[in-house]
Amino acid sequence: MGRFYRLYQLFRATTGRITQQEQNLVEQHLTDCELLLFKRMAYFDQRHCIDVYTTLVRNGYHDSTLLRAALLHDCGKVDNNGRTIPLVYYGIFVILERFMPELYTLAVSKGRGICSPFVIHHTHELRSVQLVQAAGGSSDIVSLLRDYADHRQTPYTQALQWADNQN
Repeated sequence: MGRFYRLYQLFRATTGRITQQEQNLVEQHLTDCELLLFKRMAYFDQRHCIDVYTTLVRNGYHDSTLLRAALLHDCGKVDNNGRTIPLVYYGIFVILERFMPELYTLAVSKGRGICSPFVIHHTHELRSVQLVQAAGGSSDIVSLLRDYADHRQTPYTQALQWADNQN
């Protein structure tokens, strides 16, 4: 992705708003336990998940399981104490993964203190699966998110990955 796109993402993360209509949409689609997971996410991750959902709908996807998974696919970006990854780390992740992947891997392996967000970021897809399952989320959503975390190519995971990459 281009650097201008990353700047747009930063702008969107810091200024994007969630409308009442979007809040209502999320509440209509998610069960109570799933909604709690959604609300634990950082505001910018909630915005991103709504954008992924919207991208899917605008492109003809209407399957409830896929759309609910879109709203929850990043719920694992919250640690076990409910702390979200600070926004500044996202820029660091992008730079290190792109230009110094060994340093990113080292930070993940350290996993404590200022490096703990690296572990959460690196494992967030699997953490999302575990959190949705532990919260009593739909087994269909758990299965789709597990396929997504394992990078299995299915029509749903391909659609979710495509929409995620757009946002």
